[in-house]
Amino acid sequence: MIPKSDIALHNTVETELLAEDGPFAVEEVPVLGAPCPVFRDRLPHLRQLLENSRGFGDAEYIVYAGRRVSFAEHHARVASVARALAERFGVRKGDRVAILAANRPEWVMTWWAAVSLGAIPVGMNGWWVADEIRFALEDSEPKVLVGDRKRLERIGAAPVNVPIVEMESEFRALEEHAPGVTLPQVAIDEDDPASILYTSGTTGRPKGAINTHRNIIALNRVQTWHGLRLLKIALAQGGGGAGAPLGNCTLITSPLFHLSGLYTGAVTLLAAGVKTVYLEGRFDPERTLAVIQDEKVTSWGPMGTVALRIMNHPEVGRYDLSSIRQLGSGGAPVSREVQAQMREVFPGARASLGLGYGMTEATGMATINFGAELEAHPESVGRGLPTIDVAIRDADGRPVPEGAEGEIGIHGPLVMREYWRRAEATREVLAPGRWLRTGDVGRLENGYLYVNSRARDLILRGSENVHPAEIEMRLEAHPDVVEAAVLGVDHPELGQEVKAVVVPRPGATPSSGDLSHWVAEALAYYKVPAHWELRRESLPRNATGKVLKGILREGGESPFVED
Repeated sequence: MIPKSDIALHNTVETELLAEDGPFAVEEVPVLGAPCPVFRDRLPHLRQLLENSRGFGDAEYIVYAGRRVSFAEHHARVASVARALAERFGVRKGDRVAILAANRPEWVMTWWAAVSLGAIPVGMNGWWVADEIRFALEDSEPKVLVGDRKRLERIGAAPVNVPIVEMESEFRALEEHAPGVTLPQVAIDEDDPASILYTSGTTGRPKGAINTHRNIIALNRVQTWHGLRLLKIALAQGGGGAGAPLGNCTLITSPLFHLSGLYTGAVTLLAAGVKTVYLEGRFDPERTLAVIQDEKVTSWGPMGTVALRIMNHPEVGRYDLSSIRQLGSGGAPVSREVQAQMREVFPGARASLGLGYGMTEATGMATINFGAELEAHPESVGRGLPTIDVAIRDADGRPVPEGAEGEIGIHGPLVMREYWRRAEATREVLAPGRWLRTGDVGRLENGYLYVNSRARDLILRGSENVHPAEIEMRLEAHPDVVEAAVLGVDHPELGQEVKAVVVPRPGATPSSGDLSHWVAEALAYYKVPAHWELRRESLPRNATGKVLKGILREGGESPFVED
């Protein structure tokens, strides 16, 4: 079961949905060597989910730049692309297929085609620069790279040891490679790798989190359960404010290389027969308002500052946003004030407004706070979901008392299989029993989770996770820099911005502009520090050599004396 709500109606609805004779009954099975709660009724793999989607026929699945792709057309084209990947590039079960592009139908089709082959699609960050792209290609060793022209051009002139398919000029040939072909029939196990998404890590280089077929199917079931929970609550209150479980038209503004755009968006919405709308080009608030109005968007999950840019746009009042009845966010803290503004601008979504907590290593979701519970506990990320356990533990892995802070741990069928080719890093985050050590600090109060995002090293800039080590390594590679420390500073819209504290070499006088350019040559723009502090004294460190970032952030004297 899940933690009790302090709203009686919510408990009643949840108990009904989790009944032992119902579709969301939970059982315990061994998963990768450890007992794990799972939904009893579940699909065996993602290809079956794709096959089932044919039943939605001519209903629209993808809307993008004037193109409208039905579920039936999507299924047929994915089958053709899968056959092309196998016959033209030799893609087999377990092989990787890298995808590097902005959101567009070809991204979605490539991912599903690879999954249906039992291969492993690799969602590469579309904001990476050449060095980061090349690193991920060397790390994942794909059989083929499928990308759009703009991002492929970033790789540069030096050749890469992988065949490339450019979406604009070459992908249509894959879609038309084998008309009428059926999906592949290769055997797929629940715990086979299904997808790799890269996430920042303590090594300073991204790590590929392997999400399995079980992981993503379990996420789909949890989201379906939550959608039904919203519907039953709304009906019990005499209204239909939450609408259908996932709405009938969802706007996806999160990148497909993020789990929010891919797993929560493209995958779950395919399973539910929901139309998905993608925007072409850079995010534009007024164009987004027009799309919401014209497509009658019913569901949207704005991440980072996207919602603020919409709500604060001077023309927001000119557009009809009444179709929106489900709204959710995550990836960064959302203040009480912003929550109130979301309810005001999107009144139809008041009962469903939700904020969640999760990470790529947990396939994106562990808790959710929504509706009346969110209004009562606006600073909480909510209660755990079915099959997912959340615990707070100390540095030795022991449970802490109620209300005490410690490291957040997650257990259940959403916990990733492992990091791609990172055995040591995997051992560091997967505790006995396959408990995920998140590295986040938080506390539990009456079943509600509170996350202290400021207590961890990771910087939350908008919806992007920025790990300081990666930027520090780049800065310390500069010929004029002795050492550097990177930390987050508060920002009213982004949550945090990146600040760098740099110690130049004696006699050197690098400017912040020079250092910004140096970082931008190797790392994505959102990792380039917005604030700089150049100092002549050494960075404060403890006895083991770790930089004391609390001193840099808050001032004061170091408690350690260097001998």
